Amino acid sequence: MSSESTIAIVVMGVQGVGKTTVGNILAERLGVPFIDGDRLHPPRNVELMKSGKALNDEDRVPWLKKVGETFIEHQQTGGVVVACSALKKSYRQILRSHYPGLYFVEPYGPISLVQERIGTRVHEYMPASLLESQYQELEPLADDETGLRVSVEATPEEISNTVLENYLAQAGK
Repeated sequence: MSSESTIAIVVMGVQGVGKTTVGNILAERLGVPFIDGDRLHPPRNVELMKSGKALNDEDRVPWLKKVGETFIEHQQTGGVVVACSALKKSYRQILRSHYPGLYFVEPYGPISLVQERIGTRVHEYMPASLLESQYQELEPLADDETGLRVSVEATPEEISNTVLENYLAQAGK
């Protein structure tokens, strides 16, 4: 399978915007695996986040490289959808350095709505107290980046439909 026909999607953004939910729906509809990038963090990063400490760039780089390698690993089998915060453009550039054809999906919404959502969920190690620091770090998807920003005020199914329509149109499928 050529890289042009390989599915390579990153669902990015702060905690609580539905990266895992949307990523799972997209992967299922596209017939490829879904990988939660949180599972690729080294133990040190997990411990830092569990203790309520935000990761810095130095902490994130090895993790981002691992996420980028995931796309290469799945290239021959049709591709993959990965949830990865990829909050800064420089982080997305690290991912693209491994796999240039990445398509980014950025579910976004007001912090008040996202705070409400994460207040009703339990995450293994990501405390809600880190949400504000994630919003401070977030650099929205730029016009020169391949992908789509979508409002989290839509349902996950509506978001997935919008993304698939845009993704397939851009990919010429």
